[in-house]
Amino acid sequence: MSEFILEMRGITKQFPGVKALDNVNLKIREGEIHALCGENGAGKSTLMKVLSGVYPYGTYDGEILFKGEVCRFKDIKQSEQLGIVIIHQELALIPYLSIAENIFLGNERAKRGIINWNETIAQTKKLLQKVGLEESPHTLVGQLGVGKQQLVEIAKALAKDVKLLILDEPTAALNEDDSENLLNLLLELKKQGLSAIIISHKLNEITKVADSITILRDGKTIETLDMKHDEVTEDRIIRGMVGRDLTNRYPSRTPKIGEIIFEVRNWTVYHPVYSERKVLDNINLSIRRGEIVGIAGLMGAGRTELAMSIFGRSYGKKISGEIWKNGVKIDVSDVSKAIANGIAYVTEDRKGNGLILMEDIRKNITLSRLGKISNHFVVDENQEIVESERFRDQFKIKTPSVFQKVEALSGGNQQKVVLSKWIFAEPDILILDEPTRGIDVGAKYEIYTIIQQLADAGKGILMISSELPEILGMCDRIYVMSEGRITGEVSREEATQEKLMRLMTKTAIQEGA
Repeated sequence: MSEFILEMRGITKQFPGVKALDNVNLKIREGEIHALCGENGAGKSTLMKVLSGVYPYGTYDGEILFKGEVCRFKDIKQSEQLGIVIIHQELALIPYLSIAENIFLGNERAKRGIINWNETIAQTKKLLQKVGLEESPHTLVGQLGVGKQQLVEIAKALAKDVKLLILDEPTAALNEDDSENLLNLLLELKKQGLSAIIISHKLNEITKVADSITILRDGKTIETLDMKHDEVTEDRIIRGMVGRDLTNRYPSRTPKIGEIIFEVRNWTVYHPVYSERKVLDNINLSIRRGEIVGIAGLMGAGRTELAMSIFGRSYGKKISGEIWKNGVKIDVSDVSKAIANGIAYVTEDRKGNGLILMEDIRKNITLSRLGKISNHFVVDENQEIVESERFRDQFKIKTPSVFQKVEALSGGNQQKVVLSKWIFAEPDILILDEPTRGIDVGAKYEIYTIIQQLADAGKGILMISSELPEILGMCDRIYVMSEGRITGEVSREEATQEKLMRLMTKTAIQEGA
């Protein structure tokens, strides 16, 4: 019997105008964790969709062998029957169903069409214990945080008697603790004989858990590295991914910081549903012209709630406090007024809230300010094409045409479209919420360069990130939040990960701190 549980040989997959995979080869050993690395658009997710039957046999060239047998999957159900289960980056859970109902959805414990709930609940308890999730099987999934939802997805996979588990960016939306728990669980499942493929841009996580790494670039296999026998470093992985050495993770910059252009004063916000719960408590912050200001904090600290409440009060109730711009109090009581006052918000959820995925690049970019390309309320389509092509060229959006649907773009290119949309609106203040989430190192560098160019042009940037190295590498000044309050303000020169983490775990700002 072969030592490999999976072999993919000569896989080639084409879309109109694009060869997404070009003769890709992949081998996974029995009982190993195999990492798949590459820039956005390298073909990682496409390869996994070929493997799992999302792209059925006949829509690609090449062959798949699982446990030595040739497989020709017509759909995802066929691959799951053999024990190949994929957990996508966008979790496939139904928030209004319980944990137990989600775990066995489509895989019900039933006899003659009648669900055996006693067996369902008993098996759910065993699975939750196995993944380390201390929750009742009856808890609604919508009441769980993203980290716990990810564990429910793994439990769901285990319920299908999984032999090969594929995780696509499993920690992209998780905080540090949840990421650590998930990786430890993966190592524990490996000890029990499970094989896994992990797609991740977090190279420190890959080097921690992976036994081997396959690097893809432009739809081709570049190399496969063995973590025990090859000299594997983050720099070597990056070189394989981007085709060059990336000497600096962050572009060098000499900031030109001017006067204060934006202030949030005494900003207090209550929860939109539980109106007695204070989410933000007396927030005060300022941004200067040409300055990149960071907001650090753990998940639940209130960073996104702050950004959304500033941007047209799109979050919260009973909001009090003032927003000042250029020394004048401004009205941001709805989104249109916030935009009119030169504020833009790049959401952390680009697919859910930042883009219209079914529309093309052209329409997404110009959506934020249609009046700019309209005559008497009629959109000038030629002008729309000119403007969108300008952004495509300026930000190096990889696409054959601005008429391509945004859903077909990689994560990095989607993020460039979101940035283009808001820069088209010509804002003075840009609030960036997790601007590089789920984006590879090469695309990150390009996004960082765009952010710095905006600051150099005199814009004020407010940047939220859960990655402390990113905050430290990009920001001129950093506010730290914990439990809805600002617990500290740190200059770039005095900021360290340890100092920020101390402030992130503080419950209230101390007098004189």
